Amino acid sequence: MKKIGIADTMFAMADMGKLAEKTIKESTFPVKIERYTVPGVKDLPVACKKLFEERNCDIVIALGMPGKMPIDKQCAHEASQGIIQAQLMTNKHIIEVFVHEDEAQNDKKLAEIMKNRTIKHTINALHLLFRPEELRKKAGSGERQGKENAKALEL
Repeated sequence: MKKIGIADTMFAMADMGKLAEKTIKESTFPVKIERYTVPGVKDLPVACKKLFEERNCDIVIALGMPGKMPIDKQCAHEASQGIIQAQLMTNKHIIEVFVHEDEAQNDKKLAEIMKNRTIKHTINALHLLFRPEELRKKAGSGERQGKENAKALEL
C-alpha cells in the first residue's frame, strides 16, 4: 500500500491538512495517510523529509499559508527552496501548496482559493502515485490550482 504524507502548519488560517485528508479518503485509491503538523512554512522542508525517511511516505503534500508582509514572502521563498532541496535529497515528489494571505481581497475568496488549491493538488499527488497518465493528458492545458485556468495556446 502506498503512503501519502501531509505536512501542514498551525499558522494557516484554515485546516488545509484536514481537507487534504478528506480528499484522499474520498478517493478510490488504496493509500495510507501520515500527517505531520509544524508551526510555520519554514518548518515544512524537514517535516517532508521526515515523512519520507521516518514514515516511509511515497509522496508528500506540503500545505502552508505565508503572510502578506515582505518578510513572510521571503520566508515562503526560503521554505520553497528547502522543499526543493528535500525533493532532490530523497528523489521523491513534494507537492507544495502555499496560499498567501494577500491572494484575495476578503476571507471568503481566500477560503475558496485554499479549498480549490488543496483539493486539486491533493488529486495531483494521487495521480502522480497511481495514474501519471492523467497528468500527461493535461500537459499544456493551462490548468491552474486556486485561480482561473490560463488560456492554452496551440503550437
